[in-house]
Amino acid sequence: MAFIKKQLVLRKGNENFIFRYDPGEEGNLLDSMIEQAKSPNTNFDWFDAAVLSFKLTGTLIGQADQILCDNSDTQFQIK
Repeated sequence: MAFIKKQLVLRKGNENFIFRYDPGEEGNLLDSMIEQAKSPNTNFDWFDAAVLSFKLTGTLIGQADQILCDNSDTQFQIK
């Protein structure tokens, strides 16, 4: 099964910040956002990184919920 590349987009004024990533590479995506926020050569700042990180987290939670719903016959026990 081929994975489709995903992307997060932030429009800030006249600029677009587009981060493309493969599923499972979210950690690398976060690293890229940190590097952009640290760079003095871009208008992408820590607030922008936080906004996109929040969006990414919401997406991942939604995907996890969908997996749990798809596997509703699976029982989980917490001890």
